Amino acid sequence: MKKLMTLMMCLMTTSVIMAQVAFEPEGTTLEQASAKAKAENKLIFIDCYTQWCGPCKKMSKEVFPQASVGDYMNPKYVSLKLDMETPYGAPLAKKWQIQAYPTFMILTADAQEINRFLGFHAPDDFIKVLDEKSKDNSSGPLQARWKSGDRDPQFLMEYLQSLNASYKADEANDVAEAILDGKEETFAADSTLRMVFLRNITNPFAKSFKYTMQHPEALKAAVGETLVQMKTGNVLMAFQRQLINEADGTATLDQERYDAFSKLLDELGVVNADHYRLQTLITLSEKQKDFAAYLNYIRQYLANPALDATDMQLAQWAKAITPETDKLYKTQMQAILRHRLNDIREGKREPQRMVGNMKLSAPTDQLLQMIIDAIDGKMPTKK
Repeated sequence: MKKLMTLMMCLMTTSVIMAQVAFEPEGTTLEQASAKAKAENKLIFIDCYTQWCGPCKKMSKEVFPQASVGDYMNPKYVSLKLDMETPYGAPLAKKWQIQAYPTFMILTADAQEINRFLGFHAPDDFIKVLDEKSKDNSSGPLQARWKSGDRDPQFLMEYLQSLNASYKADEANDVAEAILDGKEETFAADSTLRMVFLRNITNPFAKSFKYTMQHPEALKAAVGETLVQMKTGNVLMAFQRQLINEADGTATLDQERYDAFSKLLDELGVVNADHYRLQTLITLSEKQKDFAAYLNYIRQYLANPALDATDMQLAQWAKAITPETDKLYKTQMQAILRHRLNDIREGKREPQRMVGNMKLSAPTDQLLQMIIDAIDGKMPTKK
């Protein structure tokens, strides 16, 4: 009887394990998943996540272990979990232009994207959306028409709508550029074309973007100055992030694109152009763990009268310096932080109390002091 009960428990445990989503072992590559999908005549499902993403953890805890989800997915998909901030995942995040988490990708067995969707979904809703997104009823034929040279205005709007539903930002930008071609000076007066620009133009070299940067008045009159500033700033910032290539755990600057982007910033008369140049180099040197260059670029940023790093930006930069970092660089980072702290204490600057619309739990002078202590490995003390 005891043996029978043990066997029954094992069978029950096995049943539960088999019912949940059968993700491939950690370290499985996309190439390996593709080979398995071809052999088993399945699609590929990828959970693109990060360690810090709350909804990602909720999906892993509440949805993927569900029997109904596993029963639906396991016969149809080779399922893969990819941390998009690892040396392997980061280049894929850049290639796929993933900017929100979790992003769920559905690929053919040949690893060609069919569709994607975002965010937490309850089990039944997740199955419904996954089934719908796996059918690819529209993008394929529309893409074929696009590649054949079809530029009929009605077709372009239909194709753009399909790409937006699939979160395919690069392709959507290309179609948006075609829609706005020749309308750079007039699109601001048309509500539909304004939305095409605001939602889909991500290329700072696009004619409509360059015109808007140099002649923003009409668009500002239509949607307000704040929205125009947010749009143009977001496009420049997103492109700046693409100037660093990451592969096999190494980071390199795409010098040709960086030079072209730097030239464009001057051509467009961007007031804080050096922000994008220096932020690229700061990020690059951090990824390369070249702390001498890292701190040098930070000092250049702080010395530039056209720029103004906030206290929170300084705190973000300081995160790269740990108690294990070479003492010389720890001392230099602490000197930078102390300089800002002294400016606050002498009344030359006000401490930051807000980030956007969010009120900080304590003013940033306290935060900066905590970081200075933490760099030396000191634990904060309660007051």
